[in-house]
Amino acid sequence: MFPVILRVIVLMLATLACSAAEVKKDIQYGKVGYVPLLMDAYILDGQGPFPTIVYVHGGGFVAGDKKSLPKPLFDLLQSAGFNWFSVNYRLAPKYPFPAETDDVDQAIGYIKAHAREYKVDTRRMVLMGGSAGGHLVSFVGAKHKPGNRVAAVVSFYGEHDLVSRTKPTTDCIVDGRIDHSETPEPCLSPGLKAFLGISDLSPAAAKIIREASPVTYVKKDMPPYLLVHGDKDLNVPYEQSVLMCKAMKKVGAQCEIYTVKGGGHGGWDKDPQMSQYQQAVLEWLKKTVQMQGG
Repeated sequence: MFPVILRVIVLMLATLACSAAEVKKDIQYGKVGYVPLLMDAYILDGQGPFPTIVYVHGGGFVAGDKKSLPKPLFDLLQSAGFNWFSVNYRLAPKYPFPAETDDVDQAIGYIKAHAREYKVDTRRMVLMGGSAGGHLVSFVGAKHKPGNRVAAVVSFYGEHDLVSRTKPTTDCIVDGRIDHSETPEPCLSPGLKAFLGISDLSPAAAKIIREASPVTYVKKDMPPYLLVHGDKDLNVPYEQSVLMCKAMKKVGAQCEIYTVKGGGHGGWDKDPQMSQYQQAVLEWLKKTVQMQGG
């Protein structure tokens, strides 16, 4: 009996030690003109290097901030031994695509260049983001500067195939509702219009839509992806994750979808059934990332 109790105590102490972290706010990872690009870091105590989450916030491409961390998932993964970085990026409409994806790419490069300082295992870096951030991590995971490849991508309810997403339809899913029309209309939310810098589906706009779609850059040697999506999402259709995963598997890339049954556009943590996604993400990361490089 005593050895069992002792093992439990040791595990509890190890978890507490691993959870302790030094917080560094407003690290400047770049500058564009007069605009500083900032991020926060949550660095575990201990020698390291540690597997690391690079988190990109949502906000419809026009709002949001690095302070908006997914707290329950953050606590779980930090306790499991992951560092975290939370990244700000330039927002639309003032800064349309590709400003946002360029900033996320630059953040990865900065973290890799300062890996020793922040105890980062560059072989086990994970891009993670939700909603607009889910699109950005999906994009940068597939299309990035040389040397900025990550080990894995976890995208929560992100846009992946903007060509399909913006096509004319009579039932446009946008901003938490289904907009019905008698004739097919372009499905362009205000956020997508601002992000893409377009107002219609002209040939010039179609080119931007394609260039901004993560699915455009799918290839066999891209990192493994986990796409987490509610099947009742009325902001970003569940189909967006299905299309991305299907395209990845078609070229031989690794992709999995975790479906939150009955889940909308996030807000799952208070529901006992829906909140199981947290453990599913952890198990996927253990299988996919923590086993790499020891």
